[in-house]
Amino acid sequence: MQTSQKIAVVGSGLVGTLLAIYLKKLGHTVHVYDRSEDIRKVEFSGRSINLVMSDRGWKTLEDIGLEDEIRKIGIPVDKRAIHTQDDKLNYQYYGKEGEAIFSLSRGVLNRRMIDLAEDAGVQFFFEHKIWDVTLATATLHIGETERGEWQELKYDKVFGADGAFSRIRHRMQRQSMFDYSQEFMKLGYKELHIPANADGTHKIDKNSLHIWPRGNFMLMALSNLDGTFTCTLFMPFVGENSFEELKDEQALVKFFAKYFPDTKEVIPDLVKDFFKNPTSYLAKMKCYPWTFEDKVALIGDSAHAIVPFYGQGMNAGFEDISVLSEMIAKHGDDWKTIFLEYQEIRKPNADAIAELAERNFTEMSSKTADAKFLLQKKIEKWFSDKHPNLWIPLYSRVTFSLQPYTEALAVGDLQNKIMEEIMLMENIEEKWNSEEVENKIIQLLGF
Repeated sequence: MQTSQKIAVVGSGLVGTLLAIYLKKLGHTVHVYDRSEDIRKVEFSGRSINLVMSDRGWKTLEDIGLEDEIRKIGIPVDKRAIHTQDDKLNYQYYGKEGEAIFSLSRGVLNRRMIDLAEDAGVQFFFEHKIWDVTLATATLHIGETERGEWQELKYDKVFGADGAFSRIRHRMQRQSMFDYSQEFMKLGYKELHIPANADGTHKIDKNSLHIWPRGNFMLMALSNLDGTFTCTLFMPFVGENSFEELKDEQALVKFFAKYFPDTKEVIPDLVKDFFKNPTSYLAKMKCYPWTFEDKVALIGDSAHAIVPFYGQGMNAGFEDISVLSEMIAKHGDDWKTIFLEYQEIRKPNADAIAELAERNFTEMSSKTADAKFLLQKKIEKWFSDKHPNLWIPLYSRVTFSLQPYTEALAVGDLQNKIMEEIMLMENIEEKWNSEEVENKIIQLLGF
């Protein structure tokens, strides 16, 4: 057990709240600050993308003893349901039988986590604006306005879990030798929704991630416990087939009739939702170092914000906590070493999942509608089922294993090169599951 310390966590989102529970269970006094209202008292503003929990996230929750509580509010999703423009529906299973990600409403999950944190003894301070931190003394500066009078709050440790636009990181950026980059995607997103049937059931298959892939834009939907679906429309801000073009009801209805005709019956409030909900931005952010001496550390999106197309943002943030936990078990009260090893282990893996997440937009929006790509995935699954010791697909490595993201990325690139050769084989469509193809893959693997 560590020596008890007074620790502040800035940010009451999922990663900050789970970190607070973990630190409280270690015997520390933990205070969580957030500039926003208590999420349990407010309605979401139409900016949410549903979350998916995979093995990395479950591992952290299991270690902290919360896995069973969170499973109660999730829905297992074992496949993609790909809605083609000609009204065909193709299913692509994620992994082996029994393997599934879990769809979770961000609001429902965050509210439950805060309840669990308070039950554990964590204290929350909502509508408390942290403007700055003195790194050397782990002192927070709080006040009503950025230029008004500030109060000092002294702690032994401060964790910045305050997201992609972190105030804690903002202070760290003003050090010399601090690397930082931020990039906004040319894509934005808009939240829509599919209501439940009158009897509370789901209008479409609740155990699928529904994707309408249309090239440089797409619609996706994930189920909620109350029978609804949270839908997200990803599109460029400007240009052809962009938010810029959908300025009025007529243009919107015409656009959906052309590209998403099968949604007409299931998204009855399309026009209302579209013009009520904001068009939101997608940004990715990298920085280093993530820590300052033994006083301050960044975690989750404040250290490595990524785009949502692999469903790994929350899982990567939870895995940060797992690694931090391993370092604490290893080094006890030596927080300087804990912080150094934590950032050295996590930084390359955060960069790797950022790369994978960006690539996955192309897969989801374009390739899932391509017959050759679907055949490639079919071959990979067939070969993996026959030789599970030789081939684990990239998606399974990222989602259903704890293999470091760096290794998953490297192996995935190698596998893709192999599959490029396989797909060039003559008559591959007819002989995709033949002994010839099997032997060719084994040869290319070097066996």
